[in-house]
Amino acid sequence: MTNMQDVDLQSQMVEAPPAPAFEAEQIEEKRHAPRWYVILHNDDVTPFEYVIKVLLQLFLLSEEIAEHIANTAHSEGQAVVVVRPRHEAERLVKVARTRARLDGYPLTFSMEPEPG
Repeated sequence: MTNMQDVDLQSQMVEAPPAPAFEAEQIEEKRHAPRWYVILHNDDVTPFEYVIKVLLQLFLLSEEIAEHIANTAHSEGQAVVVVRPRHEAERLVKVARTRARLDGYPLTFSMEPEPG
């Protein structure tokens, strides 16, 4: 009885068709797409704790890394936060800027293409 059920199930199984060639090309393009630095800029107004909060919540960094990036920006004027594909970097910069402005801070992020 079990063997017949196995045969019936196997005959009903259908293999998924292979992915179209253009999907594979798109995946390959994403792998080699230029990446962009998202850069945090220091300012004299935004509280350190607020910067950490933004880095934790929007960029999903660990507390240790967020503190290191904030300290680097404070001491050197700017620091790379993450490296992402252009569309994702643009989205992160826009969301972080909008949030800071809504909260009343001049916190600034920018983007630069990754060298190479």
